[in-house]
Amino acid sequence: MTGLTLCLEEIRFAYPAGENNFSLFIEHFSPGVCTALLGRNGSGKTTLGKLAAGILKPNSGRVTYDGQDISGLPPGKIGRMAGYLFQDPARQIFAPYPLEEIAFPLELRGMPKPEAEEITRRLIREFELEDITGNATYTLSRGEKQRLAIAGMMACEPRYLILDEPTTGLDRRGRDILTETLRRLMERGVGMLLMTHDRGFAQGLGADLRFMEGGRLF
Repeated sequence: MTGLTLCLEEIRFAYPAGENNFSLFIEHFSPGVCTALLGRNGSGKTTLGKLAAGILKPNSGRVTYDGQDISGLPPGKIGRMAGYLFQDPARQIFAPYPLEEIAFPLELRGMPKPEAEEITRRLIREFELEDITGNATYTLSRGEKQRLAIAGMMACEPRYLILDEPTTGLDRRGRDILTETLRRLMERGVGMLLMTHDRGFAQGLGADLRFMEGGRLF
């Protein structure tokens, strides 16, 4: 997988209420590398992640992948550059069963059904979801929902995963499975941007640790 360099250039952003005002000059995030943003609630971690994924638009400055400004790109094209995992993965799972959840973005792209099914089965194996394919998605554990959400994003082969507090609510086994899954993706050149309070998890991934405070990245 060919990597893309994610860059936030002279970003300024403010919510209407005036919270999470921050400014970034130039921040580079590299393919195949995990960067973890640590900081207290309200420091701007989630806002930065949503800007990097194109969910939020900066008031000024630009977000680029290999120099391409994403501000005017359709969501589908941005989704092939970066996948975003919300703090609550249930917010982004909408299909009644896991196979349908993963297959949907492939079918949306017009992929022939046999090919979509082959990719879906491969992702089910890769993310260790074989035992729950017949279970309704609303019955899955938090860890299973997280892995399913990431598998659904990987169907679009994004170059980056942006994960907001991915270990919240996970037991030890769930953390271990998630860690190994993310390591495999990094080995394939997928870049990682974590927003987390879990320093041990970030260090276990060999992450470059950065700190946010008052909307500033250190």
